[in-house]
Amino acid sequence: MEKQPVIQIKNLTKIYRDFWGRKKVRALNSLSLEVKKGEVFGLLGPNGSGKTTTMKLLLGLLFPTEGEINVLGKPASDVSKNEWIGYLPEESYLYRFLNAEETLDFYGRLFDMSAQQRKERANQLIEKVGLQNARKRQLKEYSKGMTRRIGLAQALINDPDLVLLDEPTSGLDPLGSRDMKDLIVKLRDEGKSVVMCSHLLADVQDVCDRIAILYAGELKELGSVEDLLKEQHETELLTSKLSPEAVIDIEAVLAKHNAKLLRHGHPTNSLEDLFLKTVQKSQERPGQRYVPTGSEKT
Repeated sequence: MEKQPVIQIKNLTKIYRDFWGRKKVRALNSLSLEVKKGEVFGLLGPNGSGKTTTMKLLLGLLFPTEGEINVLGKPASDVSKNEWIGYLPEESYLYRFLNAEETLDFYGRLFDMSAQQRKERANQLIEKVGLQNARKRQLKEYSKGMTRRIGLAQALINDPDLVLLDEPTSGLDPLGSRDMKDLIVKLRDEGKSVVMCSHLLADVQDVCDRIAILYAGELKELGSVEDLLKEQHETELLTSKLSPEAVIDIEAVLAKHNAKLLRHGHPTNSLEDLFLKTVQKSQERPGQRYVPTGSEKT
């Protein structure tokens, strides 16, 4: 059964204007995509491609120039839907003189949670993000990695259905980055939908089910990570161990040497290769964008 989308974007255009109302920057141009319930969706693109603008439009902090955007079944401009959204910005703006418990208690008050609910939820999240030993320390003493952890905890304080993450692994060491990615996968396993932006393509490749690549405000690629990285024009074979003689004869008769065909399919590129190739193609062919099946080209 097709999962119900939690985000629906149709022909979305956002134009920034100057003081006199003249067109200054076209941040997004006819963007159309959907994010399904219970998936991790990666939003990729170089600086200035429209990722941050898309995030702000989802939260209702900006209004579209043209097109439609619905989040959790409501127009993005309906701020009531934000009660079910968790957001981790690229830079966490937290009160430096509060500790972890006080920070989560403060944000819990924004969602009209009882004192007991705030305490229980804070304890769960502090343990989940691995800050048990720093729960009483003021945030001004935290490293950047620790700040990202408590930032994720505050984004989850309301037990949201949709989580928006902007550079979630920024500032984390390899172990912390792995823990963060495991948390993102766990959120998906709990049935939550996650949209993440990241410049660390390996992180996106590890956790995302589908990705969209933006360039100059236009959608250039959209699909599952597996399908987009697969080399459709090549085929690779994986067999059990063969003798040198068998390697010579393999194109003629594989079965003759009692070798099993363990796997066959298309070799895959890295997400970094796909990303760079997409950006290069976009520079060579400006204006060409990805159009989802069933949509009319504009």
